[in-house]
Amino acid sequence: MSAADKQAVEEFRRDVVEPSMTKLVVIDFWAEWCGPCKQLTPVLEKVTAAYADKGVVLAKIDTDKNRFIASQFQIRSIPTVYAMFQGQLVADLTNARTESQIRTYLDQLLRQLPIEADGAEAEAELEPLIAMGEQVLAEGDATRALSIFDQLLEMAPDHPAVVSGRLRALVAAGEHDEAEAAIAALPPELAKDPGVQRAQSALQLARTAPPVDDLAPLVAAVNADPDDLQARFDLANAQMAAGDRDAAADGLLHIVKTDREWMEGAARQQLLKLFEVVGIEDPWVSQQRRRLSAILFG
Repeated sequence: MSAADKQAVEEFRRDVVEPSMTKLVVIDFWAEWCGPCKQLTPVLEKVTAAYADKGVVLAKIDTDKNRFIASQFQIRSIPTVYAMFQGQLVADLTNARTESQIRTYLDQLLRQLPIEADGAEAEAELEPLIAMGEQVLAEGDATRALSIFDQLLEMAPDHPAVVSGRLRALVAAGEHDEAEAAIAALPPELAKDPGVQRAQSALQLARTAPPVDDLAPLVAAVNADPDDLQARFDLANAQMAAGDRDAAADGLLHIVKTDREWMEGAARQQLLKLFEVVGIEDPWVSQQRRRLSAILFG
């Protein structure tokens, strides 16, 4: 074995074999002249980066510069992609060429192997900070909550609870345009997260129920004509914007009970948005859902 080969083996041991003792190492055998490699490598980089906190790392081996290593793995064509764990090849990922296919392979391997994930410790550190931000937001200090979630976003930019909290803080602070722009910039998978969708509902609700400086005229309008459903709907929206969810729910349920099809079911739709913003698991939502069910099916 030449000195160059010995160096290549040592580098492979350091960069691939040793990390594989605790991580799942995806090995990408490629070359500069290989067209398919140039298409696949960015996909591998993206997916492995997304799976980094689950214990996945990427090692790229240039076969032209590492001929001895390539020969030891009997590389006949490139790109060739293997997965290694604890110094042993555990999967051939070469046929996986799309992001979805690679994710499927990795998910299967992660379920089967005792990989040490980096995310567990980081998650433990984030949980109390996220809880603090949520508490501050629930107490009505949107500016301070936004400051907390902004800092958390720097630590964990793709964490669904962090993204959701920041978006809801933006909405509570009246920064609706910024919240809308942030939602539009989210990756599709993150946008589907239930917490993020809760934030989207909060934005929709804020758009349709803007704050009102004085509720008195709206209250007077309802008292003057209890059958004026539009006036009652406007009052409920204003009460939602003021944070009086009990009064808002009472008003919307009254409309549903009086005429469930009024304005194409607008009151029921607004109530469901309110439920989603508060949180489906919240006991208050469960109570209001029972009241709604009694009206609809009682």
